[in-house]
Amino acid sequence: MRRSRVVAVLAAGGFAVAGCSAPGPAEVTFYADGHTINVAPIGNCDIKSGVCAANPGATGKLKVRPGRSVQISVPKEIAETPWKVTVQYVNGKGEPQPLKEDIITSRDRYAYTATPPAKDDQIVVVEIAQASVISRTGDPNDAEAVTTALWSLQVQPA
Repeated sequence: MRRSRVVAVLAAGGFAVAGCSAPGPAEVTFYADGHTINVAPIGNCDIKSGVCAANPGATGKLKVRPGRSVQISVPKEIAETPWKVTVQYVNGKGEPQPLKEDIITSRDRYAYTATPPAKDDQIVVVEIAQASVISRTGDPNDAEAVTTALWSLQVQPA
């Protein structure tokens, strides 16, 4: 009987340790035209260790009708850092339009809505870039923002 208690305690301890593994990279949620998708980063770098990982297969895909917006929701890990939204459109004739970029630095904004400029414009790509501010010398005057993670949504016309 004593042996079975020891085995049970060890087994429970194994589950507890397995549950303590580091969480994966943050996901961004995209919502458009009645559909939602959670997307992992296609690229992610740890500034402290200098280790980067690429995952091009993480690109999200959603079907969206022309003129429809794409709503973006980011988790706390992204909202509390500077992040940038880049949106690529085509007009009603399928001609690429200038990129729209917005940089979010408020550190408390968790959502963004990308809206096409005209009712027949089609969003084709939405990307979220997370930044970290670093200084190579330790002097805050030479600090610069570097992209540490990137999420991508490819829009398919519906």
